[in-house]
Amino acid sequence: MTTAARRRLLLAAICAAAVATIYVAQPVLARIGDDLGVPEADLGWIVTVGQLGYLIGLVLLVPLGDMFDRRVLVARHLFLSAGGVLLAAVADRLWLLLSALALVGLLAVVVQTAVAYAADLSSPTERGRSLGVVTSGVILGILGSRVLAGGLAALWGWRSVYLASAVLLLVLASLALRLLPTDLRAERPTYGQVLLSLGHLFREGLFVSRGLIAFFLFASFGTLWSGLALPLAAEPWNLNTAQIGLFGIAGLAGALGAARAGRRADSGRAHRVTGAALVLLAVSWAATGQVTWSLWAVVVGVVALDFAVQAVHVSNQHLLTTAHPGRTSSVIGGYMIFYSLGSALGATATTAVYSTYGWTGSSVLGGAFALGALIVWGVERRIAAGDRRDVAV
Repeated sequence: MTTAARRRLLLAAICAAAVATIYVAQPVLARIGDDLGVPEADLGWIVTVGQLGYLIGLVLLVPLGDMFDRRVLVARHLFLSAGGVLLAAVADRLWLLLSALALVGLLAVVVQTAVAYAADLSSPTERGRSLGVVTSGVILGILGSRVLAGGLAALWGWRSVYLASAVLLLVLASLALRLLPTDLRAERPTYGQVLLSLGHLFREGLFVSRGLIAFFLFASFGTLWSGLALPLAAEPWNLNTAQIGLFGIAGLAGALGAARAGRRADSGRAHRVTGAALVLLAVSWAATGQVTWSLWAVVVGVVALDFAVQAVHVSNQHLLTTAHPGRTSSVIGGYMIFYSLGSALGATATTAVYSTYGWTGSSVLGGAFALGALIVWGVERRIAAGDRRDVAV
């Protein structure tokens, strides 16, 4: 295995472990509630505080990657995250657990620092491949964390989930210091300059269009994964939580989508990949919407949706990091703000729509978000074509 390949795999593992710290609480919420005496209505805060911390970290921490040695930055974030996870493992009060998880969510943005680092470590001809591998680690972390957390909690209780996470984070922090290269750079902007440049990105056409695509893309993604359990648990299937969790395995196809999209982006086809994947995303809702009569149709829809989402996600990041090679951390952090807002909208809207219109309404909503992303892509391509004609004249 080449040095470059080892680095990609290490950064992918770091992404998997870091993103897992946000999601491991989901399958063990009931156990946490029973242990700490948390009312069912308040359990949602255990997940929400991590997401809020993550959103803050995108703005305040990720841009630091354009200022400091990212090798050291990644390691320090992992060490601090391990401390937050350990605090969560020993928390005996809800406020202490929420404080710990807010800190963990804040530091989980090391994922975006690692993604930007992977892009900068790669040659232009391999940037998409590297982004695909590292993004695959994110997918595996999101899906695998739920499976592993459930198994560990069943054997040794919910606290063991956070203890295991802390050990893994410490190991990865040590490996990052040993195996990743020093991140040397000619210019070291101030924190104020970095935040100012982040604000300027929101005036640039490519950044805004790709951000809006990400917003609608992950709103569609959130609509599925935050709402699918509702019809699966209802008539005619009445599936239990373990059976519903198995549908997440189908989402592993997204890892394949990320890797393949990265290779195609390296060959200059990122724009085409985006358009084709967004069409697939919209069509996938026709299959997922058949949940009341066919579970196999749902599986097909889940595979298609996750494949499409990750293909677009990698293509977006490839185009943005290529366009802004000197500030990849800032551009990735800014882009992920759209991601977070879209995910939150999808998660919130799908439950509200389902309560009134059932899964048919949620499916229409998810398809509408997909069409929104496709419309933005079409407008972007039309503007780009007009600009090329103007240059030719």
